[in-house]
Amino acid sequence: MSEARAFEPTGRGAEVLPTTALGSRSPSWWGMVWLIATEAVLFSMLLMSYWFLRFQSTPVWPPDGIDKPKLTLVLIMTAILWSSSLPVHLAHRAVRLGHQVAAQFWMLIGWFPGLLFVALELGVEWPHTLKEFNPQTNAYGSLYFTITGFHALHVIIGLMVSAWVQVRLWRGAYDMHRHVSVQNFSMYWQFVDLVWVFVLLTVYLSPYL
Repeated sequence: MSEARAFEPTGRGAEVLPTTALGSRSPSWWGMVWLIATEAVLFSMLLMSYWFLRFQSTPVWPPDGIDKPKLTLVLIMTAILWSSSLPVHLAHRAVRLGHQVAAQFWMLIGWFPGLLFVALELGVEWPHTLKEFNPQTNAYGSLYFTITGFHALHVIIGLMVSAWVQVRLWRGAYDMHRHVSVQNFSMYWQFVDLVWVFVLLTVYLSPYL
């Protein structure tokens, strides 16, 4: 959808914004595309470094007697994070159709799984892992915390952006002709969820192969 149209306030206290464009006609959309491309390159470099280290290291992986990653909590975290993808998509779809209340509802539903994912990773998984090794232990520990921490940072940023978008939704800043911020956030969040597939396969599952 790439239609530009003036926005009319939808209620008392609603924001009045200038005319803008959506989709590939929007500079904001292209900005998000390039941001995602840049972040994809950074994640690729980190994951390639992990694989290079593994194949250049000893046959035993992880090295230095470090146990293989515990999968139970990680798989629960994975299910929680991925469960946020559909609500965010539905929020974007709802605002495109002009369903403001539904968009507000789905954005809120999609926010909590992301928050729970970060809470479990930083509050449960990391403290447990730090009892065994830390970023200074060896190269494996450095990459482990760098990759998972870099992804957690992206989730936290996504939660902050989501909160900002939700506030603007409640203020009536978006309608079916103006929702580029919701569109861009949806793109970003799906990227974050997709990146976790590769983090999961590389950091957590590959030591079992």
